[in-house]
Amino acid sequence: MNRHGMRWPSSSATIAAAFAALLLVISGAALAAGDVAAVPWPTTGWEASTPEAQGVASSALADLVEFGAKSEMDSLLVVRHGRIVTEAYYAPFRPGMRHLVNSVTKAVVGTLAGIAVQRGEIASVDEPVLESFPWRAVANAEGTKAQLKIAHLLDMTSGLDWNEPLTSAPPETMLEMARSRDWVGFVLDRPMAQAPGTAFNYNSGDWHLVSAILARKTWLDTLEYARRTLFAPLGIADATWRADPQGIRSGGFGLSLQPRDMAKIGYLYLQRGRWAGQRIVSEAWIDRVFHATVDMNLGSTPRFRYASGWWTIPEKRAYLAVGFQRQLIIVLPDSDLVAVVTGKRNYPLLPLIDRLAAAAAAKTALPADAEGNARLADRVRDAALEKATPVGPASPLAATISGKVWRFDRNPLGLRSLLLDLTASEPRFRADYEGGSAEAPRRIEGPVGLDGISRSHAAGELVLAVKARWLGTDTLEFVSHLVNEGVVMTSAITFRGNEADVAFASNQGFTLRLHAVATD
Repeated sequence: MNRHGMRWPSSSATIAAAFAALLLVISGAALAAGDVAAVPWPTTGWEASTPEAQGVASSALADLVEFGAKSEMDSLLVVRHGRIVTEAYYAPFRPGMRHLVNSVTKAVVGTLAGIAVQRGEIASVDEPVLESFPWRAVANAEGTKAQLKIAHLLDMTSGLDWNEPLTSAPPETMLEMARSRDWVGFVLDRPMAQAPGTAFNYNSGDWHLVSAILARKTWLDTLEYARRTLFAPLGIADATWRADPQGIRSGGFGLSLQPRDMAKIGYLYLQRGRWAGQRIVSEAWIDRVFHATVDMNLGSTPRFRYASGWWTIPEKRAYLAVGFQRQLIIVLPDSDLVAVVTGKRNYPLLPLIDRLAAAAAAKTALPADAEGNARLADRVRDAALEKATPVGPASPLAATISGKVWRFDRNPLGLRSLLLDLTASEPRFRADYEGGSAEAPRRIEGPVGLDGISRSHAAGELVLAVKARWLGTDTLEFVSHLVNEGVVMTSAITFRGNEADVAFASNQGFTLRLHAVATD
């Protein structure tokens, strides 16, 4: 025995074995520390790399960028081994712009919930939901609603009566919530359609309750909590977030982020909750996502499962934050890959995931491919150039309608009037709306492209791109694109003397008929 009470090994062989084991422990610790240092951490900015250096085929990425153009993407970003291997922005969307991420918001709120659990601000996801709102007189609080837990909200198995289908049908209950004066009260008062935990049902109201619970448990606005615990450590400095009438950040939608910052969220999950040596969210929480058990019942093969705001495809080992009109964060751990997409149209997810996995199939670096790199660069440059839509000859009505104020009957858009000047050297429009805010001003005015190319300008915090063309002698097609929200609104305006009929449609599936009368 030595003076510390330790017994030395009795043979030289044992001594050698013990010494070797000690070296293994030391080298293992050094290797672990080295691994953290070797992993690129894009806190202050992403590194870029040629695709082949990261085992990705440039030609496959060029095809992917072309696929993005056909699929009406606004941006496409692919990261492998922690480095950007391709990044495309489809005009008029540009680098450095935020994009509304829609239901990707749920995955961010889910991450914040995991952080709150790790920090002890939420004791357990098994806490009853109603305990967080003791001052509210909740309708139908007895019975199965009393069994509702935070975990049910995180997995959208609350059992609340809610109609927000993952189809082209209108999200009726979500729209009702958005029109209500008290979103939290609206959700809490919903009747129960089934017992909590019975089955998955898509429900942005569940997520608004999670945001409200976060705000109550942490004593912070959800955006401020995100800034302190998630965004700041990851180097995310540019975010906006819609709030309800009481100032609670929308839990199911309404967050806007830059694509590069969306990729940081995915990279955090790829690194299993670690960031530059710091534990941001527990590995157990990451496993909750990576081993999701709730069947989304989409009737598809392979099956989709859900947990904590993330969609998973176990058969493909793919994990996705998914927002309406294909706002996506895609994490493929087997490929050490993260991809981000923003856009304007839904399209099948599986072909995109398969393209990404196939592009990153190599386990080691590939030979340099100058031709493939040149083609990829050409496709990225081409994406940044807006393609002109066909235009016909101007109508003689252009001079007649210009300068008049077209006043609309009361309508759901809140559009009060429209003034067009299509004969000026720089054609312009002016639209006046009811209400208004900094994000959506009462009056929006700016240039109009009549050559098939939109003209962009700032409208409050938004960027609006507008173009118009004549579909005949009496019908003007007016297209306005909210660039950083991925919303495209098309109005076919048919003029009949001093009256006009408008067929309005948006890429979100909303259609409307409007009527206006001209005044000088």
